[in-house]
Amino acid sequence: MADDQLFERRMEPETDGNEVCEVPGADPERVSRGRKLLLSEDSYAQLAEVFRSLADPSRAKIVYSLLQQELCTCDLAAITCLSEPAVSQHLRVLRSLRLVRTRRQGKRVFYLLDDAHVRSLLAMALDHIGHAGWRLERGPATERAIS
Repeated sequence: MADDQLFERRMEPETDGNEVCEVPGADPERVSRGRKLLLSEDSYAQLAEVFRSLADPSRAKIVYSLLQQELCTCDLAAITCLSEPAVSQHLRVLRSLRLVRTRRQGKRVFYLLDDAHVRSLLAMALDHIGHAGWRLERGPATERAIS
């Protein structure tokens, strides 16, 4: 049997819907090539940190709101129905990962998405949600007294 036939993988669905190879064992050439293409452990840690920050629903709301317009902390608090200190903590995390940045105008500090990459990342995630069959819906307007 030729090497390319030996490592040919036929996929067969398992009973739980996952697919597994019929032929056990890994293809050494593919494994070698795959390992050479890996990034550093630090790179994966940073990548995971970005996704972890966006996995928090409150931060996702904040980032989505900033996709639409730049906003100050008190505006974001009113929009997301979070306290200003909570919004500030979330913004601190997002700033540390360079997902958002600030722009000062007089005594006010406005937050905006850091760059087009963040905008693209969010747009692709929202596209994926729609493509995966999940529904994107506008929530009921949440009223909160703004004093």
